[in-house]
Amino acid sequence: MKFFYSISVLVFCVFLLGGCGTKIKQAGEAAVEQATGIGALEVKKEADKDIAIARAKTMFTQLMAEGIDLSNGPCIANNLIPDWVADVAHNPRENIDNLPENQCSAYQEGTAHHFVELDPSGSVIKAE
Repeated sequence: MKFFYSISVLVFCVFLLGGCGTKIKQAGEAAVEQATGIGALEVKKEADKDIAIARAKTMFTQLMAEGIDLSNGPCIANNLIPDWVADVAHNPRENIDNLPENQCSAYQEGTAHHFVELDPSGSVIKAE
């Protein structure tokens, strides 16, 4: 319960301080970090990662329901959430996974810096 309260306070502070000046935001983040022992940036990164994984799985399920063949390991979302893509790959990787046409262009071009990689059954291989 204490952890949930701490996260709630953190989320509230991040939203509250989102429109404020940099110094106020930094002070707020420092206060949150001091109160919770968790850096606000780290919590946001983990939250983004969790959201990206959930959306990648949803996208995968939708594409499978539409009958789209994902066995070649295609990119399934170039803009899953800001700065994240979703890709299907094999585990262990196969040569087909390294073909440019089976990789997310946003990640290759550097416009996205994070990815969720699912295997052909929809299980998470990696998210970073």
